Amino acid sequence: MSIDPHALRKQFSALQSGVAHFDAPGGTQTPDVVADAICQTLTAPLANRGRNTQAERNADDIVRRCRTALGDLLGVEPDTVIFGRSMTALTFDMSRAISERWGPGDEVVITRLEHDANARPWMIAAQRRGATVRWVDFDPDTGELDVEAIAAALSDRTVLAAVTAASNLIGTMPDIPAIAQLVHDVGALLYVDGVHYTAHSFVDVPALGADFYACSPYKFLGPHCGVVTGRADLLAELRPDKLRPSPDDVPERFELGTLPYELMAGTTAAVDFLAGIAPNGGSRRERMRAAMACLEAYEDELRHRIEAGLAGLPAVTVHSRAHRRTPTLLVTFANHTAADVSAHLAAAQSINAPAGSFYAYETSRHLGLGDTGGLRIGLAPYNTLDDVDRLISALGSFL
Repeated sequence: MSIDPHALRKQFSALQSGVAHFDAPGGTQTPDVVADAICQTLTAPLANRGRNTQAERNADDIVRRCRTALGDLLGVEPDTVIFGRSMTALTFDMSRAISERWGPGDEVVITRLEHDANARPWMIAAQRRGATVRWVDFDPDTGELDVEAIAAALSDRTVLAAVTAASNLIGTMPDIPAIAQLVHDVGALLYVDGVHYTAHSFVDVPALGADFYACSPYKFLGPHCGVVTGRADLLAELRPDKLRPSPDDVPERFELGTLPYELMAGTTAAVDFLAGIAPNGGSRRERMRAAMACLEAYEDELRHRIEAGLAGLPAVTVHSRAHRRTPTLLVTFANHTAADVSAHLAAAQSINAPAGSFYAYETSRHLGLGDTGGLRIGLAPYNTLDDVDRLISALGSFL
């Protein structure tokens, strides 16, 4: 099976303007069915969850369907799926609950590949509890995060390791199962940032070995919100701050206030849309596996074409070099700032490829780029070969 990007694009009103979008790592465009699901939720009878009135049942059904859809997406039980405002907000919430038992002498391991959302919450939690943060470097020449580097940072004092499944800046995809084994061998927990990974790979949280896994639906065609899942036994042990009338069951005890039913409906629609990218029989989980395999192959084809085009341009450095990586390229230029190149592409060519470090401060600094970063070229299922050729041509004429 293969993806037909032209048929796919017809289902996105946002793509009809002619702009070429290479800004997916910051948030994908949204298919019409997702917007329709949100609209239909808000225009139908709606109330707080219950089973008495139609409005209550609508809300309750939306929540149940969303948890089930996300369970199918991530390979987890629906009642371990926590919904929230953003991955950042949820990670802060989880860091406060998880760190309750930390104290002086404990250590937290964080890699230099992290988005600040999987670094700063743990840094703050460690500081408040008197724990120590240990940083793990990646190789700036290859973009690789060696498992041995993680092993060297771990000890019997390690309580948690925060590791991304895919760098949102340079695309590096570390060996999470191997890292999980090392982390668990010293009795620590593994918190995985799957925001960038979930948009490009089939996710199996138990197979990854993650104790907690966070992602953001708006990075995979959904609305702006966040999701965290965790091992059921660990979630049962955590006692987050909450209001007295709030449910004490998992996952509700982690969800503060009334849930955003319309965003949950949109998230379910996004999961269903992804599962239908490559039509196939079977359960939604099985269809998701097939669809993501097709998506990976297609996006890799586009990435190879971009890399070949960039190789033919003068004074261009590509910092995305890891053997296993997402279709996301960070590029800098000897004779132009990335910001100037981005502005030219947007104004003169209607090509969206933003510049910056995109909150991956440690990654950008470790590459020697400070907080300026570079031009980030990121792909989504709706990109085409024509988009790629147009980008390379526009860069060639400017450089």
